[in-house]
Amino acid sequence: MTSRAKWWGFVFLAPALVVLGALVVYPVIATVWRSFFDQAGTEFIGIDNYRRIFELDRMRKAIVNSLIWVAVFPIAVTTIGLVLAVLAEKINWRTAFRLILFIPAAIAVMSSGIIWRIMYEADPSRGVVNAVMNIPASIFTPEGDLAGAGPSYEPVIENPDGSISFSVSIDGDGGVAAIGLVRFTDAALSEEAVQARLPAAAPGTLAGVVWRDTVPGDNERGVIDLGERGVPGIAVLVISPTGETVEKVRTGVDGTFEVTGLDPGTYAATIPASTFRQAWGGITWLGADLVTLAAIIAGIWVWGGFALLVISSGLASLPRETLEAARVDGASEWQVFRRVTVPLLGPVLGVVFVALTINALKMFDLIVGIAPGSVQDDANVVALEMWRTAFTGLGQRGLGSAIAVLLFLMIVPVLVLNVRRFRLEANN
Repeated sequence: MTSRAKWWGFVFLAPALVVLGALVVYPVIATVWRSFFDQAGTEFIGIDNYRRIFELDRMRKAIVNSLIWVAVFPIAVTTIGLVLAVLAEKINWRTAFRLILFIPAAIAVMSSGIIWRIMYEADPSRGVVNAVMNIPASIFTPEGDLAGAGPSYEPVIENPDGSISFSVSIDGDGGVAAIGLVRFTDAALSEEAVQARLPAAAPGTLAGVVWRDTVPGDNERGVIDLGERGVPGIAVLVISPTGETVEKVRTGVDGTFEVTGLDPGTYAATIPASTFRQAWGGITWLGADLVTLAAIIAGIWVWGGFALLVISSGLASLPRETLEAARVDGASEWQVFRRVTVPLLGPVLGVVFVALTINALKMFDLIVGIAPGSVQDDANVVALEMWRTAFTGLGQRGLGSAIAVLLFLMIVPVLVLNVRRFRLEANN
């Protein structure tokens, strides 16, 4: 190349070099220089900001979380993208399939975080994730008719298993069990419920009543006041002195029940624990223990489509004769996938993995969208901590710049490995 051609080459590159210098090189140099100054930016303090980084509990948590992201996120997304790309090759509507899965990557990451924050609501009636998980729970452990109810006065006891009992001694005159309940609304009662009444005792008989022991105004616990209705349709087990169930009955519209033909002894009128079982409350995904996992799952959803498309492009360029030759030689589909497809896709998988690793290290907007303010310290990562330190609160720009330099140093090894891989591929 002549000197004149080189000169023209620099002329055409000059605008790009100016923009690159203004938007990349200068900010990097300014950030490094700013990291050696105090909060006001007037006093040179050397490496004090870098020393402080590792003295802050919040920063140590951010580093640990960033390492968790790097360890889990790239591998998970690359693996899922590879599997989906191979499966997409087997279906006729592969284009629509890829388009649908790529849609999350086209949405702003902050918006995706807000969407997942709503989906992660603990209440199954609001959060989609817990609503789906609540389906088997509602089938196998449904909510009881008097969910959360409890005894209203001391002779009525709540057993360790959640059932409620009233002990009655049956003698020549029989016995009466008065089971007053509270902690449930009047709306939980059937429309057919009427004023509760205390049944009379009869020889060899255990009679009883289950009622809602509260009413607006003055009322005495353990006494059936005017306006207090019985609880109809409730199962009551009569337990013998030996612990066996003698009979199972249900209460009437006034809450009364009766079991006759009992021998003398002490019996227990017991309402099963299933009557008071509360609905499944959901998993607290946005709590301190699970918020990082929740954010990683959302990240997989966002970037899975990106990995799928890139790997699908690599699959489309594979030599089909190599794959068919492996099948002709008797290799199973799993063997073709593991020994032929994956090795041939190595360069593409490397590109995807490196890109996702860099994204994991600089993850920021997704966590801001997902994590409520009360658990941002628990979901914290280095990029988020840099923003919180430099641009919120006291605005500690010097310390924030030091964190930004640390983040840059964490990304550099990944970039170096990527450049070396490109050179090896070019030489081969």
